[in-house]
Parts: sequence; structure tokens; C-alpha cells
Amino acid sequence: MGISKTDLFTERQNELAKVAKVLAHPARIAIVDYLIEANTCINGELVNSLGLAQATISQHLRELKEIGLIKGSIEGATVCYCIDAERWRELQTLFNELFQRFTGGGNNCC
Repeated sequence: MGISKTDLFTERQNELAKVAKVLAHPARIAIVDYLIEANTCINGELVNSLGLAQATISQHLRELKEIGLIKGSIEGATVCYCIDAERWRELQTLFNELFQRFTGGGNNCC
């Protein structure tokens, strides 16, 4: 098993990379878009809306849940998902800090 190099980077850099990796799939972006619009969701609605298989949707939801971007509750046979507002703000701040560090730099780039 290989040695992880994550200890070479800051906690912030590792967190940004982890979140960016999860968000790097268009189906996950579509799920996030849907949840933002709906403000809540039942899993079956995602299958109908996105046209992906239930198993595929479930895998993408699991990835989004692992980074804390969404949360869900089980009510009988129904699973409801929504954006975790607190985590959303944390990630928004994390990415905003990265993007705001670049000031334009002029034309000094090769």
C-alpha cells in the first residue's frame, strides 16, 4: 500500500481538494442544483428528474453526504435529502478565500 502524501499539504488544501473531487462529477452538480431549487427532496424525485438509475443516484448522494454537503432523513420507506446550510456556508467561505486571493496579477504570466 502506498504512502499518502496528504501530510505535505495544509488542512485547508486537503479539504478543498476533497470537496472539489466530489463536486467534479456533473451528476453531483445536477443533484446539488436540484436540491437548491427544491429546498428538499425525496430520492425518487431525483431518479425521475435526472434520468439516472436509483443505484447511481444513491452512490452520488453517498459521496455528497460524506463531505457533509447534504443531509438526509429516513421517514418510513422515503429518504429525504437537503443541503446542509451550515456546511454549505463553510465550503462557500473556503472556496471564496481561495478565489479572492488572486488579484488579477496583470499580464506577468507566460
